[in-house]
Amino acid sequence: MRDISIKDDIVLGMKLSAFGKKITTKSGISVLMDDLGAALAAGSDMVMLGGGNPAHIPRIEGVLRDCMNRALADPGRFERMVGDYDPPTGNAKFVSAVANLLKKHFGWPITSNNICLTNGSQTAFFALFNMFAGRFEDGSRKKILLPLAPEYIGYTDVGLTEDLFVAYKPEIEILPDHLFKYRVDFDAIRITEEIGAICVSRPTNPTGNVLTNCELNKLADLAGAHNIPLIIDNAYGAPFPDIIFTDADPIYNDNTIVCMSLSKLGLPAARTGIVVASKEIIAAMAEFNAVMSLAPGGLGAAMVTDLFASGKIIEISRDVIHPYYQEKAQMTVDLLRSKLDGIDFHIHKPEGAFFLWLWFPGLTVSSQTLYEVLKDNGVLVVPGHYFFPGLDDDWNHKQQCIRLNYAGDEAAVAKGIDILASQIQRLC
Repeated sequence: MRDISIKDDIVLGMKLSAFGKKITTKSGISVLMDDLGAALAAGSDMVMLGGGNPAHIPRIEGVLRDCMNRALADPGRFERMVGDYDPPTGNAKFVSAVANLLKKHFGWPITSNNICLTNGSQTAFFALFNMFAGRFEDGSRKKILLPLAPEYIGYTDVGLTEDLFVAYKPEIEILPDHLFKYRVDFDAIRITEEIGAICVSRPTNPTGNVLTNCELNKLADLAGAHNIPLIIDNAYGAPFPDIIFTDADPIYNDNTIVCMSLSKLGLPAARTGIVVASKEIIAAMAEFNAVMSLAPGGLGAAMVTDLFASGKIIEISRDVIHPYYQEKAQMTVDLLRSKLDGIDFHIHKPEGAFFLWLWFPGLTVSSQTLYEVLKDNGVLVVPGHYFFPGLDDDWNHKQQCIRLNYAGDEAAVAKGIDILASQIQRLC
């Protein structure tokens, strides 16, 4: 954990702006990243079941190493990768390759003018959420609608204004074998004048939930009827990295903004987000990039352009990444069922991403307290209450859940679950 903290709105005796105060206030995502970073830096024996780091898959790392070796062997290519600015929309060859890939495999009516790169998906959501919500020149305020909470922890604090989200509780379907599933409660959703955009992650971080085709199309229809965008966070979805274990057809139209990433392929350090949207929105994103960072970082994009241009990215996502995570998910679910036998618990049906969402209805402490207990005993998870932006009521369910990342080493995951089980026995 950092040993320097911001006190109120003062830094070194200098007063912060409203933005400065908001952006420096300790948040769920900063606490999470601090704890992860501290554990890694210390080289400790902490079992890392928190965070969103993808697995180190040897076959994928071999492919990525080959990509870098080819760049190093091609005279002048490496120098261009690290020594030249890209345009504000990102590496032109990579952008063209992504557009052609999506057009070929999904039939999306797009060109390079429909794609912009960003310095990671988090940066894309900062731009998009503040573009479509917040304070407007006419004095009105708009919000981002999250039709199903829990949702991604990283959305919570990206707004330039407070109270940026409105969210709805899901319908909960109890399934056999300690599983359950969240579904969108369309009867509860209200699209009012204060809604500037709808956003969903699919597969959902933290739960591994995948909105059905029917749910997604219904949300797209709602967005279209109210002339607002539907933002789809596709960081784990098809066609890459394809960490999705159920039928889910991707959708795109001029009213849809689809956000993708290279992180979950195994390149989180490259910080490469991909936004697919109308030409007008892409032009706005390019202006954002130019102002905020001149251009998005190009190293990751240049490194994997050949994978996208050849279509090999589809093959390795389908044949390597997808089955790797699906097998690990099932193994971890089976292990949890065994170790938590006799406990009242449910696991959200794992339909994608690389997280398991555990619900303990009989938990006698808060999810934060459970997090602290587990950290003290050598396991990092993520407490569930952070994943409900825009849902401000005292719903007990928010304090009964935690998120586990099962992407790590098999022995470490098993050790972490052993510790979790021993502590849960005392707290449920």
